[in-house]
Amino acid sequence: MALQGKKLINNPDDVVTEFIEGLVETYPGLQYLDGFPEIKVVLRADAVGGAYDKVAVISGGGSGHEPAHAGFVGPGMLTAAVSGDVFASPPVDSILAAIRAVTGTMGCLLIIKNYTGDRLNFGLAAEQAKSEGYKIEMVIVGDDCALPPPRGIAGRRGLAGTILVHKVAGAAADAGLSLADVAAEAKHASEAVGTMGVALSVCTLPGQVTSDRLGPEQIELGLGIHGEPGAAVVELQTVDVVVEHVLKQILSQETQYLPITRGSNAVLLINGLGATPVMELMIAARKAVPELQLEYGIAVDRVYTGTFMTSLDMAGLSITIMRSDENILQRLDAPTKAPAWPVGSEGRNRPPAKFPVPVPPSPSMKDDEILSERQELSKQGCMLEAAIEAAAKELIDLKDNLNDWDSKVGDGDCGTTMYRGATAILEDMKTRYHLNDAAGTVNEIGSTIRKVMGGTSGILYDILCKAAYASLKQNKNITAYEWADALEASIAAVSKYGGARAGYRTMLDALIPASTVLKQSLKAGDDPVTAFIASSEAALAGAESTKQMQAKAGRSSYISPDHLVSIPDPGAMAAAAWYRAAALSVKNKLHASES
Repeated sequence: MALQGKKLINNPDDVVTEFIEGLVETYPGLQYLDGFPEIKVVLRADAVGGAYDKVAVISGGGSGHEPAHAGFVGPGMLTAAVSGDVFASPPVDSILAAIRAVTGTMGCLLIIKNYTGDRLNFGLAAEQAKSEGYKIEMVIVGDDCALPPPRGIAGRRGLAGTILVHKVAGAAADAGLSLADVAAEAKHASEAVGTMGVALSVCTLPGQVTSDRLGPEQIELGLGIHGEPGAAVVELQTVDVVVEHVLKQILSQETQYLPITRGSNAVLLINGLGATPVMELMIAARKAVPELQLEYGIAVDRVYTGTFMTSLDMAGLSITIMRSDENILQRLDAPTKAPAWPVGSEGRNRPPAKFPVPVPPSPSMKDDEILSERQELSKQGCMLEAAIEAAAKELIDLKDNLNDWDSKVGDGDCGTTMYRGATAILEDMKTRYHLNDAAGTVNEIGSTIRKVMGGTSGILYDILCKAAYASLKQNKNITAYEWADALEASIAAVSKYGGARAGYRTMLDALIPASTVLKQSLKAGDDPVTAFIASSEAALAGAESTKQMQAKAGRSSYISPDHLVSIPDPGAMAAAAWYRAAALSVKNKLHASES
């Protein structure tokens, strides 16, 4: 069933004017023409038509593509931006108002995207302005590379590449060039740019229902920016595959939309469509740059990654490539105060992306130090190996359950975090752990965890291991009593630095009962394996008891207690699981050796 999209708005009819009012309150260098709601024009506060002595650069179109176009108004870029209603071309009167407001004796360049409404309305406004004595030129940008060469008159759509044209033209105008020269540079830039978009969702217009056109496992390739269907619907793929497909389409020798060949230089722009996290955009950028360089032989001079031209709340991205030369780079690098323009990275002269991390002297094994051959394990080494392997495998098997619990009481990644640590431990155990050295092995486990787990869990487990190592290394012969002391020291260190205590609904609610029972059982004269098993049962019972606890630490402490009832703490369950698995493996290993 289609549902109305949730928006933080007032009246859907007022979203554009209220956006503009908020924009000029945020950026003092911007103003708007008083004429709401019919006239929606944002202009530079320092550009007054009669006194403005440089070429005015005006763009615009339908709203819903924010920050385009008003976010790119400022010295060094656009002089004014004309907004229509959402996905609707602005009327002629609004465009004329913008021209009259900012155009001086040097004239005005209109930059528009290739849509019929924009061509007609801006074209008619240009003719009217010319009849009033204004010098006007127009450049139309059609950078879409998704569709085959058009047979009709519509031509290629204008997409995010238009923003790069804005920047080139704005810098040229700011440098004092004539109208003819500014228009020539803008036209040159428009002919050197290509774009293709990919959508994971359909945008929702203010006050309207959300379309269910795309299934949960589908994406659209080659979309426009107005919610129209893409050129093709395909199954969801990894971002690396998507980037490869998009670059292949943009650089197609069959269509030859983009005049760029091996050995050329280019600018890359990764654009979010409105609801795409920066993380995903950066993942795409990290694939696109080496793909262009290694597969296509194209040197990447600049990389711009962010949100430039959206489609309301659409999830997805577009990739733009512009052939670059010294003049284009000079224009892109020129200063601007347009609020939405980012700082680009200098590709040709930038240092390598990777820099070696200085490693201080450490008692743990260095990164390049591995075991040259399989160790002959002592009895204790065999026990330790079995315990570590069982504990890690238990966490791997528990991944989905931990994530499920954590999705209800935290941020949903406990299982994934533990899985990452467990798989790394199993891998490092093959070549990095001197298992006959129990203290050193515990220290190395902490180093493994620190490298791969991250987050609060990672640092707490590293602290736990380091405290255990400090306790164990004092003894040449490690017995069950030394292990019990090490567990107690670990708990004290985690409590000291993490701030948690018993009853706070954390992993300590599993480890504290385990430590208590382990010491009590050993003092009572129980053999070490019996004591270990008893303490593991106490750990499991302690973890289960967190279902009835109110959180006093961690992310769960921000959640209503009602949501925590009957859900165990994932961290406590993880601790109990690996501890219990280690205890059972030692018991089984011992029985196997005795039989």
